[in-house]
Amino acid sequence: MSYQITIKSSQHIYTAKASETVLESAIGAGVNIPYGCRNGTCGSCKGDIISGEVDYGDYASSALTDAEKTMGKALFCCAHPLSDLTIECREIHADVIQPRILPARVERKEQLSHDVMALFLKLPSTEHLKFMAGQYIEFLLKDGKRRAFSLANAPHINNILELHLRLIPGGQFTEYVFNEMPDKAILRIEAPFGSFFLREDSDKPIIMVAGGTGFAPIKGIIEHMLHNNINRPVTLYWGAHSLKDLYMPSLPASWAVEHPHIKFIPVLSEPAAEDNWHGRTGYVHQAVLEDFAQTGLADYEVYCCGAPGMVEVAHASFVEAGLPEDEFFSDAFNYAKPTPKV
Repeated sequence: MSYQITIKSSQHIYTAKASETVLESAIGAGVNIPYGCRNGTCGSCKGDIISGEVDYGDYASSALTDAEKTMGKALFCCAHPLSDLTIECREIHADVIQPRILPARVERKEQLSHDVMALFLKLPSTEHLKFMAGQYIEFLLKDGKRRAFSLANAPHINNILELHLRLIPGGQFTEYVFNEMPDKAILRIEAPFGSFFLREDSDKPIIMVAGGTGFAPIKGIIEHMLHNNINRPVTLYWGAHSLKDLYMPSLPASWAVEHPHIKFIPVLSEPAAEDNWHGRTGYVHQAVLEDFAQTGLADYEVYCCGAPGMVEVAHASFVEAGLPEDEFFSDAFNYAKPTPKV
């Protein structure tokens, strides 16, 4: 059974199998609907059902409220068509790169901090991964589960993939990576995914907001900009609990020294006494609001990546401060539930 899906504003028409979500079928058809997590928690793919019926699937109530559902909204990463559909949603004007399944070998691991590991994967010599800076890959695990991590390298380096993994206590995959995974281990990945990438058709100044390992895709985007001489002004805010959680601060600090169009502002929410911290403190999104209180955010683009709560609060407060709704681009990190101890 298959159904016809029409996007009202663009009149794009594509076919979806009943077994596919609205988003999955769009990706397969080369239609670029924005999305992030693909599991119903970030809300990036939210849109309107104009006509037709869907099975809404499993999703987080924080991403789609009952009130929004009553208004006809759905999360297209979860919704399966039950009939022909007419929908309304944003579309991204960029080429869709079809995800591919590839083998990848663990080239090396590099401990970046007490709880962050850089994992470097090498693709077969005959393979190169085409992706846009800021997108993510998914590991295909033997039990059928998937784990998603953002690419921390820019696309011009496409035979070695760099990921930043935070150790999640009880997390099956990250504990394996930190404690057991050997060099040269062979893994299966599918990539690329996600709509968190630089909008290169704009010349607006950019505010980047990272929380924890949300720095990874932002690192990839900035290195892509530097490689391609894209000199739009960038102000990078990186939020962490304490100094030890800023796991590679010398890199963005060097960008700011070497490139006048880049500013780097680290923000600690709970600096330890031994940090002897004299920099910014508090919540990272609040630092942005303080710095742009006079000018407002109407003339900026924001790229925000981190925990879902941080991304959600930043989005709401930045729009209230004048940021256009469609100039906020985000990727919210959602962690798999820890494996119970037995």
